Amino acid sequence: MKFLDQAKIFIKSGDGGAGCVSFRREKYIEFGGPNGGDGGKGGSIYFEAVPNLNTLIDFRYTQHFKAKKGQNGMGSDKNGAKAPDLIIKVPVGTEIVAEDGQTILADMITPGQLYLAAKGGDGGRGNTNFKSSTNQAPRYAEPGWPGEEKWLWLKLKIIADVGLIGMPNAGKSTFLSAVTKARPKIADYPFTTLHPNLGVAWVDNCEMILADIPGLIEGAHEGIGLGDKFLKHIERCSVFLHLIDATTEDVVKSYQDIRKELVLYDPKLKEKPEVVALNKCDALLQDEIMEKIRNLEKVVGKKVYPISAIARQGVIECLREIKHYIPKDSQTQPSVKIEEDSKTEPWSPI
Repeated sequence: MKFLDQAKIFIKSGDGGAGCVSFRREKYIEFGGPNGGDGGKGGSIYFEAVPNLNTLIDFRYTQHFKAKKGQNGMGSDKNGAKAPDLIIKVPVGTEIVAEDGQTILADMITPGQLYLAAKGGDGGRGNTNFKSSTNQAPRYAEPGWPGEEKWLWLKLKIIADVGLIGMPNAGKSTFLSAVTKARPKIADYPFTTLHPNLGVAWVDNCEMILADIPGLIEGAHEGIGLGDKFLKHIERCSVFLHLIDATTEDVVKSYQDIRKELVLYDPKLKEKPEVVALNKCDALLQDEIMEKIRNLEKVVGKKVYPISAIARQGVIECLREIKHYIPKDSQTQPSVKIEEDSKTEPWSPI
């Protein structure tokens, strides 16, 4: 299924049904009087967050949503039926944004959450309601009130525990495939990942959702490369796993470039917890690895984990460190377990 994280749609709630102008016409009843019923209320439009969706692709093919009109009133004091409400299902993590693209109307972060986006129009009153001592035969009824109509933006922000960040070809997709059952595209050229991928990993009775976003490069906030259009998917993450390619000449610059792009996108991301890992260590000698780790730790200010995602070395130790930053309420029972064999031991260069 194609990934789509933004869509613009038009919604219109149902108009209210018109009131009825009617009079009793029954034999032997001399003064019948008005008996027109009220119109029914138009259908409202709701958004519902559902957990089994992960893309907005359905809104590429359907952009207009209209609820039905309420039934008109009828004679014999019969009111029109209310039109059914229209419920639009969206993935958990979807923001409902006004047409200006900036004003957030609702943030659908809880499964089953409902948001009333457009209220249905009220039904018009029948002529019975206008009977008075001075007007005993009103020939007037109200039309139904119109429903609301508006354009809205739907913006999906993936909800994950861990956000994988790093330069293109840092091994993020390889790491995701090593610790989860996700199978993202992996190749030896930059920007292999063109849209975010999700996977579920488990370590020490802790289940965590990982989000792999397309690689960043210097100047991404200005639209260079794939730009920063996918950074919104890590805003909700509890912790970042920053992967750095050990075969890069200057690993410190790679780290600093990514941190700079995060701050330029949103200064709040600077405060997020971060675990730094030096990937592809199986391609270097031990002396080279230790030198690059020392240089990185001077800048990072904490431990840097040497790993090899493709060889599955050091990944368990890295996940155990990540676990400390995941809130307890999001840690659940395991669903996908990483096989702890000789390939998943802490990194030990040969």
